This record gives sequence, structure tokens and C-alpha cells, in this order.
Amino acid sequence: MPSLSVEILAADAAEPITSAGNAQLGIAVLAGIAVIVVLITRFKLHAFLALTIGSLALGAFAGAPLADTIKSFTTGLGATVAGVGVLIALGAILGKLLADSGGADQIVDTILARASGRAMPWAMVLIASVIGLPLFFEVGIVLLIPVVLMVAKRGNYSLMRIGIPALAGLSVMHGLIPPHPGPLVAIDAVGANLGVTLALGLVVAVPTVIIAGPVFSRYAARWVDIPAPENMIPARPSEDLEKRPGFGVTVATVMLPVVLMLVKALVDIVVDDPENGVQKVTDVIGSPLIALLAAVIVALFTLGRAAGFTKERLSTTVEKSLAPIAGVLLIVGAGGGFKQTLIDIGVGQMILDLSENWSIPALLLAWLIAVAIRLATGSATVATISAAGLVAPLAEGMSTGETALLVLAIGAGSLFFSHVNDAGFWLVKEYFGMTVGQTIKTWSVMETIISVVGIVFVLLLSLVL
Repeated sequence: MPSLSVEILAADAAEPITSAGNAQLGIAVLAGIAVIVVLITRFKLHAFLALTIGSLALGAFAGAPLADTIKSFTTGLGATVAGVGVLIALGAILGKLLADSGGADQIVDTILARASGRAMPWAMVLIASVIGLPLFFEVGIVLLIPVVLMVAKRGNYSLMRIGIPALAGLSVMHGLIPPHPGPLVAIDAVGANLGVTLALGLVVAVPTVIIAGPVFSRYAARWVDIPAPENMIPARPSEDLEKRPGFGVTVATVMLPVVLMLVKALVDIVVDDPENGVQKVTDVIGSPLIALLAAVIVALFTLGRAAGFTKERLSTTVEKSLAPIAGVLLIVGAGGGFKQTLIDIGVGQMILDLSENWSIPALLLAWLIAVAIRLATGSATVATISAAGLVAPLAEGMSTGETALLVLAIGAGSLFFSHVNDAGFWLVKEYFGMTVGQTIKTWSVMETIISVVGIVFVLLLSLVL
């Protein structure tokens, strides 16, 4: 089945760029990752620079020629940006249109108007999950925090009872569901099928978000009982608009790329004939690029024009959506370069050789590697990129379903125990007005629950698939 994966020329090299043994390669990997970790955590260097320097250090420690290391890094960077860069840009445009047009506020207001009492935490999960599909995690937090604070204040709810479900919905989408950057890069790295990964990701995401959201929020509200901070309720994006798009059309627009990709995955499984006319059509309209491009074009009318945007404002909105993702694209690209350097120095073969004697399942190994890097760097994206590069060789010979589960295992591991080296930790702490200890009791524990429950359901699915 066709997948998001783009061919990376160096990945198919017959010989690694170094003749180092497994012991030296193992030390080189640990040293390269250590360089990245120290640069990000100790020296507060931008992840793009840290990954670039770490890749060069990796090659040097492995004894590879500098020219070959540079070639591997640039090849991987270019191939990764080619594979996922446009998708990240399209997702950013769709998210910006959703926010600026008032579509996100319309979804929020409609659901909240029909929910009350015990249903409110579940409503917050639903809102966060729908809005979180096209939005980056940080953007989703900024968009949802005013709603969380207002609902908690006006309804006299515990802040944690309302906030934790919303954060869980956003976090699960961020770690497990494409088109978020982390899952996209992992799909690209291991050659997984995007549609199948999306479908299985939703299967894992639903029970995970229920346990980490509404269920855990009951305990979080007991552990940390604080009021909504008055000074953190900012103006909502759509307050200056005379009109905004309707609820139904907004949800349909957000779900359009998801539906198109799922239809493609379903037809590929049911028909399984590349020469079939129906499958040819769905392979085109369900490809990530076309699905997201279609959603953006539709959103220009159903969201932008419905909110009364002029052509000039639509153009400005699109332009403003692209500037903030420059850093994300550079990090993702550099991560792809690091991954390619890992492959080209022969780390993939080393892992295959060593794993033959291990009794740890490949899915659990992928999760553990992602957990370790997440704890060290604080970045879910860096953890996903690095872990995907390390375990990519394990995908050789796996079925389509198993490869998709490998991506989800990495995504689950990348969310483990957010703490003080994670920007998201401080974002949640400041918005909710909590102490470091309170943030660990709530946000950090919630992230750990998502990670552990996620890998449990991934392993259960592996028994079936």
C-alpha cells in the first residue's frame, strides 16, 4: 500500500559510512543523544541547532568521515521536509482559519450550551479532541484555556475537573494522531501507511483520552483544588467578528481530511487492487497532501468567507499561519537528518543484531526508547523523531498494521511524564496558576497515564493484528 514515506536515497546504501563495531556505535549513539540533551537542557539551545550539532557529533564518535556525515544529515533533512513539510504547513493554515474565523469558538459554544453538570468534563474532551485535530498543541492550549477558565468560573466547577479532560484531548491528538508533526515524521521514518495509522490511532486514542481525561480528573480535582485565576482569562479570537461559521459546517470542514484519509485506508483494505478504478480515485483524494489541501480550500469558503473575511484578510490569515511553523519545520527537518545519520552509520543493523537476543517486543522497545529521550529532552517531537530513527529497521518485514502500531508506540512513549524541561509544563502551570508541585500532580501524571495506557492498548491491538 502507498504510504507517506518518501524514498531516502542514503537509507538504501549497501554499506554504512563507517566500519565501527557495535560497541563503538552504541557509544556513539549515546554520546550523540547526550550532546542533544545537554545542549537543549543545560545550554537552552534551540532544538534545530542541537539536533544539527548532535548529528555531526554522532558521526564523529562513530568514526565516520565528516563529509559523509554532512551528506547523510542534509539528505535526511531534505527528504523529511519534502515528506512532511507541506503537510505541516497546510495543517497550520487550516488551524489558523479555524481559530480566526470563530469556527473554534462556535464548536466550543455549541457543545457547552448542551452540556452541564457531570457531562461537562466529557464535553471538554470532545471539544479538545475536535479542535486538536488540525491545531498544534501550543495553539490548542491558547485557544482552549479561556474556555476552560470561563466554564470553571461561571459553572463553579473545579478547575482540574474541567481542565484535565481538555488537556488530555489535546495531548492525545498531538502524540498519536496525524497530521501532527510527531506522528507524521514517525510514519515517514518507518514507512507506515498514514490512513491505517490514523484509523488505529483513533482506536487507541478514544479509551486513552477517557481514562486520562474525565476519569483521572476526578482524582486530580481532589489533589489540587484551586480556583480559576482571574488574570488569565484573555479575549477570545472571535469577539471582534460580526458573524462566524455555523457549527455543522465547521465540524465538517475540520473532519474532511480525516474522512478522506480513512476512506482511502478502508478501500485499500477492502478492494486491495491497485488497478481498480475506485481505489485509484481514493488513493489520490485520500493522500495526505490532497486531503489537507482540499480541507484548506474548502475552509477558505466555509470558515473564512462565512466569517466575512475579505480576500485581503484571507491572504493575511494564511500568511500569518506560516510564520510560526518555521521553527517546527526546522526541528522536524533536523530530526530527519539525525535519523538518516543514525541509519547511515549502521545503527539500524546494530539494533537488529542486538534485538535478536532480546526478549523485549519491538513495540515495547520503541516505547522505552521514546520514553528515555522524552524524559531527557522534554520534547515530544524530538523524542518521536529520534526514536523513529533508531527503531526504523525493526519495521522491515512488518505488516501494514504492525508498522502503524510501531508509530503509535513511539507516539505514546513521547508523551511520558512531562516535567520542568518541557515548555508545555510551564505553559500549563502559568495558565492555571499552579505551583510546580501541583503541576506535577496533575499535568505530569496525566501525561504519564496517556503514555502508559496508550502503549497498553497498542500491545493489545498487536495481539489481534
